[in-house]
Amino acid sequence: MATPYDFPSDLRAGQEELHQVRAELSALLKRLPWSVVPLDGFSDTGGWRKVERPASPGWTADEQAEVEKLRQREHELAVFVSCHRFWAEVAAAERVDARMKLKHAHEIPEETER
Repeated sequence: MATPYDFPSDLRAGQEELHQVRAELSALLKRLPWSVVPLDGFSDTGGWRKVERPASPGWTADEQAEVEKLRQREHELAVFVSCHRFWAEVAAAERVDARMKLKHAHEIPEETER
């Protein structure tokens, strides 16, 4: 049977926000042109794998600022979650298991987790 962990609410909230920020950043990067700066398109068919890219208009200043804002918030949340005081209460041998359970804690309602 899996060991239940009583994650503090601020740690759960930080992990959930980290999931959300990473999803938002991923979606934004998929929408943006492949290059930050304007570049001509290219086609490389001589390698073992064909690579083609259309011309890129680059990112606008607003797009660059949005990516930077999300990356900064992702970093802040990752540090908060990984350095949270809760981890000192978990035995070293159980920390990896506890960390994996925290990553999926949003999938299980709090009441059934305990």
